[in-house]
Amino acid sequence: MSASSAFNDEKGGSSNVGEPEYGHDPASGGIFSSDYKRHDDLKEMLDSNKDSLKLEAMKRIVAMIARGKNASDLFPAVVKNVACKNIEVKKLVYVYLVRYAEEQQDLALLSISTFQRGLKDPNQLIRASALRVLSSIRVTIIVPIMMLAIKEAASDMSPYVRKTAAHAIPKLYSLDPEQKDCLIEVIEKLLADKTTLVAGSVVMAFEEVCPERIDLIHKNYRKLCNLLIDVEEWGQVVIINMLTRYARTQFLNPNMNESLLEEGGGEKAFYGSDNDDDTDDEEDKEEKEKKKTEATAIVKRKPYVMDPDHRLLLRNTKPLLQSRNAAVVMAVAQLYFHLAPKAEVGVIAKALVRLMRSHSEVQYVVLQNVATMSIKRRGMFEPYLKSFYIRSTDPTQIKVLKLEVLTNLANETNISTILREFQTYIKSNDKDFVAATIQAIGRCATNIGEVRDTCLNGLVQLLSNRDELVVAESVVVIKKLLQMQPEQHSDIIKHMAKLTDNIQVPMARASILWLIGEYCEHVPKIAPDVLRKMAKTFTNEEDIVKLQIINLAAKLYLTNSKQTKLLTQYVLNLAKYDQNYDIRDRARFIRQLIVPTDKSGALSKYAKKLFLALKPAPVLESPFKDRDHFQLGSLSHLLNAKAGGYQVLPDWPEAAPDPSVRNVEVITLLERVTTLTSVPEWTKCSSREKRKEKKADKPFYSDSEGESGPTESADSASDTASGSESGSGSEESGSGSESEESNEESESASEEDEEEEGKKKKKNVEKIKARKPVPESESEPSSGEDVKKSEKKSKPRIGSSESESEEDDDSESESSESEEEESEEESEEETKKKKKTTASKPPSKPPKKENKKEKKEMSLLDFDDFDPAPSPSQVTPLNNFLSSSLVTDLEGLSLTDNVLSPTTIIPSGNLKTYELLHRITGEGLSVEYCFSRQPFSPDPHMVAVKIQFTNSATSEAKSLHVEDAKLQSGMRIKEFPEIEVLPAGETISVVMGIDFCDSTQAANFQLCTHTRKFFVSIQPPVGELMMPIFMTENEFKKEQGQLMGMNEITEKLTLEEKCQGEHAVVQRVTTAANLSRVPCGSDKECRFAGKTVTSGSLVLVSVVTKEDGAAQLTVNCEKMVIGTMLVKDIHQALTQ
Repeated sequence: MSASSAFNDEKGGSSNVGEPEYGHDPASGGIFSSDYKRHDDLKEMLDSNKDSLKLEAMKRIVAMIARGKNASDLFPAVVKNVACKNIEVKKLVYVYLVRYAEEQQDLALLSISTFQRGLKDPNQLIRASALRVLSSIRVTIIVPIMMLAIKEAASDMSPYVRKTAAHAIPKLYSLDPEQKDCLIEVIEKLLADKTTLVAGSVVMAFEEVCPERIDLIHKNYRKLCNLLIDVEEWGQVVIINMLTRYARTQFLNPNMNESLLEEGGGEKAFYGSDNDDDTDDEEDKEEKEKKKTEATAIVKRKPYVMDPDHRLLLRNTKPLLQSRNAAVVMAVAQLYFHLAPKAEVGVIAKALVRLMRSHSEVQYVVLQNVATMSIKRRGMFEPYLKSFYIRSTDPTQIKVLKLEVLTNLANETNISTILREFQTYIKSNDKDFVAATIQAIGRCATNIGEVRDTCLNGLVQLLSNRDELVVAESVVVIKKLLQMQPEQHSDIIKHMAKLTDNIQVPMARASILWLIGEYCEHVPKIAPDVLRKMAKTFTNEEDIVKLQIINLAAKLYLTNSKQTKLLTQYVLNLAKYDQNYDIRDRARFIRQLIVPTDKSGALSKYAKKLFLALKPAPVLESPFKDRDHFQLGSLSHLLNAKAGGYQVLPDWPEAAPDPSVRNVEVITLLERVTTLTSVPEWTKCSSREKRKEKKADKPFYSDSEGESGPTESADSASDTASGSESGSGSEESGSGSESEESNEESESASEEDEEEEGKKKKKNVEKIKARKPVPESESEPSSGEDVKKSEKKSKPRIGSSESESEEDDDSESESSESEEEESEEESEEETKKKKKTTASKPPSKPPKKENKKEKKEMSLLDFDDFDPAPSPSQVTPLNNFLSSSLVTDLEGLSLTDNVLSPTTIIPSGNLKTYELLHRITGEGLSVEYCFSRQPFSPDPHMVAVKIQFTNSATSEAKSLHVEDAKLQSGMRIKEFPEIEVLPAGETISVVMGIDFCDSTQAANFQLCTHTRKFFVSIQPPVGELMMPIFMTENEFKKEQGQLMGMNEITEKLTLEEKCQGEHAVVQRVTTAANLSRVPCGSDKECRFAGKTVTSGSLVLVSVVTKEDGAAQLTVNCEKMVIGTMLVKDIHQALTQ
């Protein structure tokens, strides 16, 4: 049979009766059968003189390899064609040889001369394939040949061949580690390569061969940062991981100052609670003051300035958060987590949440890392809480990880929502998931004390569940919770004791027996009966239950020997003949310990101490707590064990290494050239900028760029060396200010679209120039200067707003929440300064209309400037806010849900006043505040706080205002208008609004005068977070019926004689909480209604009085934390 006929037969398929028919897939047309005649046909085709037949045969052989079929017996026939002149055939031959060269080493060595000739082929693909095959032959004899081939390929003109040389380096190193020094020279040469095709591969070779040689990266650091965006995806992953380790050895910790403050107790001294101050001794206070002054002195002496190369890395990796490759996004996320300042880490949260919509395998890895991050950076993922809600289609391992994240994110604000989710999850059919949910509820109860009782009651309700596994897991979790407060929950222990007849899961039975034995003094009557029942079924129990029965018998023998002596002896006799060695040994040991005999040793005296000693309550911690010492995104982090080849993430250096090692020598050559030749264009441009800076207003630049001055020149030099723009020097200097971050964002946007940005900037410059005021006379220079200053301040805001809009259009708005908040604070400060200038000097001449118009145009750039600020002279005290005549006028109006009854508004004289600033601390200025319980007109979602300033000093106080608000996530503050002058001996009251986000966390800020700044904090009682609403009796009952179960909290109390009257109860409840009275037909019941100010969650309170002063307090609230805290406050108010 000729080769052509064989080829035609194969194409047409087999016509024999006994052979199977093959489909129409060209790759499966008889090639993959076990009939060796077909391989013979392929050999004949490879021996043919026609290149078309050889090409067809090679295509089929490569298809066999791709389908996982064995084609090793064709090796001799294929290797002959390595010298074929047809390039397409030669490429496929090399593909085949790469696969089988390692298996057929002897035959491959015969053709090594052909491979060497292929290294000098004019076609780059052939050269690369020849090197790839040569490096795949794992024979030490040809190591010198491989080394020469790699060195030649490293100097090849083709970047593809150089990339292949980089791939061959780790192969040669694994074959002969003694070649390391020679390979390092090749790596150093390839690291200097400026093509993106080579960068990722050579860094991979660097990581495999010499990861400790950090000095090789110094000169190439800036180049790698700038090339990163254009490197292939998997190269980006390798480079980012390498640069993460590099940055940890070369730069200072950006959160260094914060850690110093935390260690020195600075923040605790500033914002410590009143209780801490009361309990601390004077010596402790002095020590804290010393630590605080030392910490602040260290911070002042060594302010942190981010290295421009550190900022370069963060800025160039940030766009990769938009990558389609999940590994790239994960690499950037771990880089930011390990290297970025705390204020900038939040930018990665949105990108990681986006990956949650990917395949389940990707979700698993991402959630593992999110679970670790959420322990230390909880606020980063709180806005995306709903993204971690569990879907019914999620696999079990994904559900468990999402549960872990939800548990880590739980706090006082969102715990009610999370517990409601957990209630739904318990109804799932996935038993492992249900067990994990119950454990998550237990962890929430441990971490958040306010909901501990609620969670415990919910778990007790699960004890009546039909599913035995749910009951068993609940028992185990309840056991851990009860260890914290056993004396308060004896009823629960009794209830669990009754379950021993029904629960058959060994772990649950053992937990119940341990609880009864440990706290047998709380259930003295039930414990012996449980032991009696367990003695009956001892022989049928599992080993873990038998051990707990023995322990129960021993503890009861020591505490109640009269009733349990015979039972204990019976149990010990049964255990003495048990099949399990552990049970027999335990019985023998306990008998000698608790039953006194003549031969009993000294240990029997201490039996009670041994068995009845107090055990510490177990700490329910996240399994991801200690995983952050592994680098995120690594296999070691995923397995929570050090994997082979893992490189430990180094610690931050105490002192910054020399940054000049990253300067490239080309810079010095350029400087030499500039001294001999004329000044080039870029130096002219910079000198022009310097002339502009000299003309500019000095105080303006000293405020914003004072710190970044020293690093500006270094940054511009580094950008020149690495090929980036020179204009970003001042903004990239790491002073850590918000204005620099916004400028960096605007610059990155302008790099992406220079033409459009240039046109917009020209238009904006023309608009600003048109707005500049012309001084009409020399008599009023101050107003003109004020307008100019406001214009100067508004210019950078224009650029930042444009860049933000462009990023939104390009779907690249991954900026962190902290950056947005800081930019908003900046704009508020600017608008506040403008308001002060306009209020202090009202217009006196008609020609000032132009200036008014200009100021209106400028205010369009300030997004937070909605209302014109009144002058300090217009600020009215809160006492006059609601006059008595207005109250009488309002009494005849009808009431709705949004209108408060005047009778429910407590007059300011009855409101509790708190001290904000003592007159000694404030150098004569004392400040008090109270919650006015009035609607805050600028924003109804804020709590109105009345602040009263009293100047007891001999001199006047000037420029009283609020600065530097440090708020928890979600909280907002609306400052009061600045008080320009407060004369000596006078008092003035103002109102400010605070959105506490339905939490009792303190709002921390600075109260500033023209000379001093005072750190103060306002912490609201839970009752001041509400506003009263009007409700009928039927509406109250309807809403109360919908807020049952975990949303209802009941407390029994005893009222004193002076508090047993209806009037006294109403007065005390309304004093403790801002609620309104609800009409009720019964004299024995008082009802109150309100809603939280921020979210509008309904709050219902009812107090039912009984005989002899007994009463029952019930609070129904959607937010369980609010309800729990409110019960405590009202209980305290009624029982005092």
